[in-house]
Amino acid sequence: MDAVVHATLESFDTATHDRLSADPVRNTVALTSLDRIRRSPATDLLPILVTFHENGEVIGSLIRTPPWPFQAADLPLAAAELAASLAARIDPDAPGVTGPRERSEAFATATGKNYTETLATRQYRLGTLARPTVEGTGRLATEEDVELLGTWRDAFLSEAVPEAPNEPATEAMRGSLRLGNGHALWVIDGTPVAWAVASLPQAGMTRVGPVYTPPEHRKHGYGAAVSAFVSQWALDQGATDVLLFADLTNPVSNSIYQRIGYQALDDWAEFWWKH
Repeated sequence: MDAVVHATLESFDTATHDRLSADPVRNTVALTSLDRIRRSPATDLLPILVTFHENGEVIGSLIRTPPWPFQAADLPLAAAELAASLAARIDPDAPGVTGPRERSEAFATATGKNYTETLATRQYRLGTLARPTVEGTGRLATEEDVELLGTWRDAFLSEAVPEAPNEPATEAMRGSLRLGNGHALWVIDGTPVAWAVASLPQAGMTRVGPVYTPPEHRKHGYGAAVSAFVSQWALDQGATDVLLFADLTNPVSNSIYQRIGYQALDDWAEFWWKH
């Protein structure tokens, strides 16, 4: 087995596009993050793009879109040692790895570094959508909402993913809207009370998240309502696989998603290096 480090996204796409698109559920994070780079490139944060080959055939890949961890969803278990050795040479500043638990843990272990599990999630796929009956209405967010979206994004990350890199949230939300992602707000008497995002479909796949309800508006079903609203938006955009991840330490969110029609698929884990 050998590895190829790609200098350009075009080269990586040539080697992996068909492979990643053939399994959009497992490769959801790679497909959405690479699409974002294609359409809104940040030249100061070039992605790390690696493919693994055996007998002239691509058998897997590993990517990282700084400042986020490596994505190991397409990493063959047999390539974990090679991937860890290569990553140490070409990307020593990487903070960690995320992906299906078996693959991400194999990579983390192969690095020989001390690491901590920072996030355990369950991947879900929408079956038959069951929209709940909840006070209020849903609407799509616009440019006029970006300040609120930025504030809520910061609050979500602080609460759910405190290890996440610090990025300008308002600009990130403005860029996401311009890329065509669906940002939904649940509104009562003109006041937004919950927010959910769905990515523009890639290879028939859409991923929902983040989903956030401010503490003062919780326990009223608004999170379920806005999640169902944005899921319907995704279906209307032509998505055939509507996915989301739920934090396994939050049984409430896991039960909510199942009630509106999501079915469990696989467990993922994120590991960050200790310094």
